[in-house]
Formats: sequence, C-alpha cells, structure tokens
Amino acid sequence: MKLVICEKPSVAQKIAHALGKEKVSAKSLYGVPYYEVERDGQRLVVVSAAGHLYTLRQKSGSGGYPVFDVEWAPVYEVEGSEGKKEPHFSKKYLDAIASVAPGAEEYVCACDFDVEGSLIGYNIIRFACGGGNATRMKFSALTPGELDEAFAKRGAFDLQNALAGEARHILDWFYGINLSRALMSSIRSAGKKQIMSIGRVQGPALAILAKREKEIASFVPKPYWEVSCTAKKVRFLHERGRFEKKEEAYAALSSSGTPGVVQKVERKEYLQPPPPPFDLTSLQLEAYRLFNFQPAGTLELAQSLYEASLISYPRTSSQKLPARLGLKRIIEQLGRQPAYSSIASRLLSQNRLSPLEGKKEDPAHPAIHPTGLPPKNLSEKQAKLYDLIVKRFLSCFEQPAVREAQKISILSGTEGYVASGNKTVKPGWFEAYAPYTKLEEALLPEFSEGERVPLFGFKVEEKKTQPPKRYTPASIVSELEKRGLGTKATRAAIIETLFKRGYVDGKSIKVTPFGMALYELLSKVAPEIMDEELTRKIEEEMEKIQDGENERRAIEDGKEVLRQILSKFEGKERAIGSELMAGLVKNESPILGKCVRCGSGELRVIQTKQGKQFVGCTAYPSCTAIYPLPQNAKIVPLGKTCELCKTPRIEVVRKGRRNFEMCLETQCETKKDWGKKEKGSAAADRRGKERREGRK
Repeated sequence: MKLVICEKPSVAQKIAHALGKEKVSAKSLYGVPYYEVERDGQRLVVVSAAGHLYTLRQKSGSGGYPVFDVEWAPVYEVEGSEGKKEPHFSKKYLDAIASVAPGAEEYVCACDFDVEGSLIGYNIIRFACGGGNATRMKFSALTPGELDEAFAKRGAFDLQNALAGEARHILDWFYGINLSRALMSSIRSAGKKQIMSIGRVQGPALAILAKREKEIASFVPKPYWEVSCTAKKVRFLHERGRFEKKEEAYAALSSSGTPGVVQKVERKEYLQPPPPPFDLTSLQLEAYRLFNFQPAGTLELAQSLYEASLISYPRTSSQKLPARLGLKRIIEQLGRQPAYSSIASRLLSQNRLSPLEGKKEDPAHPAIHPTGLPPKNLSEKQAKLYDLIVKRFLSCFEQPAVREAQKISILSGTEGYVASGNKTVKPGWFEAYAPYTKLEEALLPEFSEGERVPLFGFKVEEKKTQPPKRYTPASIVSELEKRGLGTKATRAAIIETLFKRGYVDGKSIKVTPFGMALYELLSKVAPEIMDEELTRKIEEEMEKIQDGENERRAIEDGKEVLRQILSKFEGKERAIGSELMAGLVKNESPILGKCVRCGSGELRVIQTKQGKQFVGCTAYPSCTAIYPLPQNAKIVPLGKTCELCKTPRIEVVRKGRRNFEMCLETQCETKKDWGKKEKGSAAADRRGKERREGRK
C-alpha cells in the first residue's frame, strides 16, 4: 500500500480521482473522507491534512523570555480545546491519517510544492506515520493530466525544502514570541495589558511605513508656477514647465501674444507590448487597482480557484509560461467558453502560441495561468479574479499595441508652448485585456507647421510640490518584495497583522501614534529589530538551506543575534513601557475637532481610571472645557461641526442599539426635544425586548 498525503480535503478528492480514474472508493474515518484507489495493480490510500497539523510550542517553563527550547506538537494540543465541548478540528485529520498509515511501504507527499507544503508532509510522515520511504509529487495545477503525470514521475522527497521551512518556522517563533513577550512585559510594567507583536519582517515593514510617515510630516511644500494658454480647445503649457520664481512666470506671460505660430508637429508611432503573465505580487497589485481587493483576500480567492482546478498554483514569483504547459491546448479549451471564444479563435488562427514573458523566475512553479477547465458556481469575487487571470494570460499571446505620441510646439510672442497627446492606432493586446487596460488617450486636433492659430485664456497658476504618497496595502506588499523581505506567501499576512495590532490604519496606510511610538522606541532601544539587512540575511540563509546547507547554522546564528537584541530590554522595561503607553493613549483618544472655547486646543476623548469617558481639551490646564459623553459607547469623530453651537459632531456607537449622531454642547438647540425622544425610544426598546422574549 502507498499512502498519498494531501494538504486539503478538496485536493485529496481531485488527486484520488486523477490517479484512480474510475477505480476509486470513498471512505471516512472520524468524519474525515479518504480514498482507496487501484492503479496499475497497486493499492493507494489518499488522505488529507487540513494545512499544518503540527506547530511549535515551548517545551517547558512559563511565559518569560528569552526562550529557545521548542518542539513540534499537534496543533490540537497547542491551540487546544480547553473549556470547549468539541476537540480542535485538526485532531480528527491526524487521527484518520495515523489510523490508515500502518503498513504503508511508501509515503507520497502530494502537498503544495513549496517549503510550507513540504514541511506539512514532512511532519506528518515523521510524527504521525513514524517515518519511512518518502517520495514527492510535483505539480502546479490540479488537473487530471498533470496530477497523473506527477504521480508517475514522482521523485525523492525534497528534504531540503522541508528543512528550510522548519528553520523558517523556528526562527519566526524565536523572534515573534520573544520580542512580543519583551514588549508586552514592558507595557505591563507601566500598568497596561495590551496584545503586541513584532517579528523578523514585521519590524522592517513597520519601519518602511514609519519612515514614509516622517517624510510626509517633515515635507515642506515649495511653490511653483505654470503658464498656459488654449488653442483649438487644447491646453498648451509653457515649454519650461515649472517656474520656480513668480516674476519669471509673469515675465513669460507678458512676452506671450496671439496669434501663435505652429513651429513643429511631431507624430511618432511606437509599440506597447503586453504585460507579462501574473506572478502573485503583480496579481495582488492589479486586483487592488481594479477591484479594491486586499492582497490577503486576493491570495485567498486565487487559492480557491486553484483548488477548483481553474488556475495554476498562485504562490509563485514566476513570469514564465513554458511550452510544457500545453499552451495551445489551454487556449483551445478557453475558446469553448463564450467569454473568450473570439480572442482564442484569433490567436489560434494566427498561430500566436508564443507568449510574452517577464524576467522573474521561480524554480517551483510557472506564472499564474488558467488551466482551461470551465468554471462553475463562482462567487462574484471569484469570477472577477478568474476573468482577470484569463484575460492577462490571453493578452500575453497578442500583438503589441501600436500607439502614436503627438507633440505640438507653438511660438507665442517670444515664448514657446507645447501640448502632448497619445492615441491608439492598432489596439493589439488592448482588446484581449479589456476592460482592464489603463490608457491615457489624449487626442489632439489637426495642426500644421507654419499655421497661425488664435490663442486664448493666458494664465499663471500657482501650485505646490506634493509630499510622497502613502503606501496602499498592495503597494507595500510590492515594496517588501523589491527589498527581499518576507515571502510571496507571507507578505500580505504581515501587513494585515500591522493593521490588527493598531500600528497602522487607513486605505492609504498611515502609521498610528501607537505604531509610531513603537517604531521610535525600537529604533532607539534595539534598531536591529527594524533592520532590513538582518532580515534579508536570514532570508538568504533559508535559500541556502534549500540548496543543501545545514539548517542548524542558520538557526544558531539567528538565535545569537536575538539574544543580543533581548539583552537591551533588561532593566529598561518600565521606561520602555511608559513610552509605549504614551503612544497607546494617543491611539485610544481620538481627536474630535477644535475647541470652540479657547480656539487653540483640540477636543479629545478622555478615559478615567474608573472607565468613565468625557471630552476634554488638549490645552488643559489653561483651558478647562469639558463635555459629557454617553458611557459604554464608542465615539467616532465625524469631521464636521454643529451649525448652531459650532462644537464637533460625533457618532455614538453602542452594542445592540442604533447608532446616532450628536454635537457636544448639552444646551444646544438641536437637543431641546431629546427628553421626549428618549422616553419614546426607551419605550420602543422595552417593547422590542418583550417581543424578543416572547412576552406581549
């Protein structure tokens, strides 16, 4: 008997039917499905994990730090079922595997072909199955043909990939647990309980965002001036572009006149090639641009499409589509889907079967591409992402678009003005990628050299230079990739963690006061935590393990660096905690608006030690303005003021009750009928409660 170990139940079912064709028997143990398959006279048993069934835990001791004594243990033991009637869901998967494993002559790892998948299989084989002869299936799509070939050509188990994954997990545990415990211990010493975390990649990621925040805060806008006019409804800009001195701009304006004379008409055609096929990061960027999908959500959707056999493995950094994928076959199959039939027919009729590829490569997987199998019952988001992936794939085979750049130069008095435009001459791949093509079409009317044209609307506009843009959730993932921080599978999750911990906020990511306090503090106390170079070095060590180097050296080196970092917290926990508290207080005290009494301070929510809340002025004690607030409610600033009393308006959010808006002034005219409304509201609340409880 050969035991085939898969990563998820849906994948196990596909692999079983691919390997056994019609000779598949579905069975169940502990509520977990598994499959018995007959193939070429051999008996195969196909079982499933549910992701990682083993995780790291501290061997012994309490919650102090530093701690480096770790061991692998079943997830259900670590995450546990304490206080719960039902055991952790992962237990039944492990029990099922352990029950069918005895007697296997070969263990076939059919988990995703990356370091995580190899580690999942490695832990199951050595702990749940007791070790033995292990082999590896390598596939990039869950189609019957590819799975059948992967089994037939399975090779030796990729131990180095598994060891690299193990080393990464151990180092991430060392850094994440120890640094987070050091931070939480520090803030506890200042009298506050707060969940905090920082890690190998979290630190540098926060540093990138914080440095951008500081650039924006310190940015001093510089004025500049633009001189323009209009001809044939087209805006012409002075050929100098920006004037840094106001007087020079007005001097150019005074030297201009009408009519103008067309000095030069330039029209130049150029080719715009299609973009390369998607790797994970470019897919996340494009899905965010087009659909506003968060990077982690895009990966989750792509994974679901992969498990449905509709696309290839999404965790790839490749922009290559090798011929072995059967590209013609995929295009032919896509042609049977009405949405893509015309594009596929054109490619096949023109024998356009060589795709444009990008530079990035991944030894494990090709670029993300459709398998050609028809989709069924997709959600709205799945359908959007699938369509995007298919059209990107098809556009790679299309001809380049032909575009024309236009530039018109006009002499006005003694001054030169220019206007530029672009137009599409032949759409090429634009048609295949529609409606996702982002084009700047600026069509200019006909001008001829020597032509005299009337000029209108001469003006000087003052503008200011703009600060650098904040990162978006997608662009920071791309930035981490450029800097070699994290992995394609973890970057989105790292950014999500920064949001969950309250370090950053907003669609255009802004570092919160708490996040900035943490960045400033760690940059001063232990700058290594924020050091990109250290994190990159560890990533390089992981790659060396995959190439055959001893993983223990990478672990020991990382452990020694961490010991040095943690020593910097010794004896400083109270001071560190106080600084973190200051940032946390700013985080928890939203600014509601300007104080109308003093005019200089800002009104913010203040929490008392007894848990009560009210509004006070930041200019205290010189300004003693206070306003009462509803208790046990979240206060949300609305960024507007009351038309009558001019105090800030807020939204009051209370659990189980309807939200409402109000201003802060208790004597405001807007509240004169509140007593009557409150009585009516209380009665309505009481009647609603009675109905819910079944009393009339």
